[in-house]
Amino acid sequence: MAKIVVMPKLGLTMTEGTLVTWNKVQGDELKVGEILFEVSTDKLTNEVEASDEGIVRKLLVNEGDIVECLKPVAIIGSADEDISSLLKNLSSGSELEGQSDTKGPEKEVQVAKGDERKEERIKVSPAAKKLALENNIDVTLVEGTGPQGRITIGDVEKYIENSKNKAKVSPMANKVAKELNIDLSKIEKNGRVMKEDVLSLCKCNKASEDNYVEKRVQMSQMRKVIASRMHESWVTSPTVTFDIKVDMTNLKRFKDAIKDVCKITYTDLFVKIVSKVLLQFPLVNSSINGTELITRNYVNMGVAVALDEGLVVPVVKYANEKGLKEISTEIKDLAKKAKRNELIPENITGGTFTITNLGMYGIEYFSPIINQPEVAILGVNKITDTPVVQNGVIVIKPLMNLSLTADHRAVDGSVAAQFLSKLKEYIEKPELMML
Repeated sequence: MAKIVVMPKLGLTMTEGTLVTWNKVQGDELKVGEILFEVSTDKLTNEVEASDEGIVRKLLVNEGDIVECLKPVAIIGSADEDISSLLKNLSSGSELEGQSDTKGPEKEVQVAKGDERKEERIKVSPAAKKLALENNIDVTLVEGTGPQGRITIGDVEKYIENSKNKAKVSPMANKVAKELNIDLSKIEKNGRVMKEDVLSLCKCNKASEDNYVEKRVQMSQMRKVIASRMHESWVTSPTVTFDIKVDMTNLKRFKDAIKDVCKITYTDLFVKIVSKVLLQFPLVNSSINGTELITRNYVNMGVAVALDEGLVVPVVKYANEKGLKEISTEIKDLAKKAKRNELIPENITGGTFTITNLGMYGIEYFSPIINQPEVAILGVNKITDTPVVQNGVIVIKPLMNLSLTADHRAVDGSVAAQFLSKLKEYIEKPELMML
């Protein structure tokens, strides 16, 4: 009996996901435990395994589509099973039944690129490949706008339309023109434009002006999420950033004293200290829901981790109850998972406060943006050896600037100042952590 595969709900807060890649095409045999597709949500990409075996009879969504949780994405059944009634029930008459089988997933095909004798794998949908062959088009000249640069049938149609009003151009001339950012409309020639014509115009351009190149690429799913979250935070919270200098002498001494027992970082120390201080300032550890102010007697500490595609913020749950060694181990484990794309939604949700450390990049001041729905975030900066006057004598001290960005709807300036003052006290007297 045919079964419907739905978009899974991978976490309590997940409401929708982007279907990034189909690992099977229509007609493929599917076994239990095989990866059917990959879904991206909240900066994470998860592989979805098949829970039933059979034949992939119908793919109901395309790669790149955003699908609500528990909504149908595919139908699995036997090879000769009639699924028309199931399709009718799902589509209520037309949309799904009208999809061509070739508009399912996009496959990878081998295409020789230009005059290069080297084979390069590019991604192109079956329908797009068919249309390109019918119109004698080299698909390597078509710019793909699908997920991960896949060439869709729409890309080929657009290429055909744009070519109608252009002069006749050889495929190699077109390729070279794209690489050199040459406008083919500037080449005046009776007959077909060849590679040599493009190179000749290029030499003229270089002689008269510098060539500046613009490259446009689609945002990755992670970057889209980051952009959306940052915009949401910017328009939601009226923020103020407060800066304070702290003397790191004693904390540095404490860190060095225990390195033989436990190798910890300054981030580990700040998670421990800030978690303790936050319990004394519940407004800084709160969130806003409509007209309600939600305070807590626990701290779920978010720690920003930089990846190639952007930032992700794993959360150390109940950090206020954990020892320094346990916090250090958990942060390292979460950072490894983040870099291997192994985080699950529960690892990045539920945060009540966030720490972001740019000190290792030499940053001395910055205004971090609040991670919604939290009301504050602490920026940790570079430790700088600074001359200060102590007892009438100039001495060199390792000073650090801390940057607290707070939502003024919940945290007034006096509260922020008191919080930073208490945090400074704990940093300069790390033995207070023991109390």
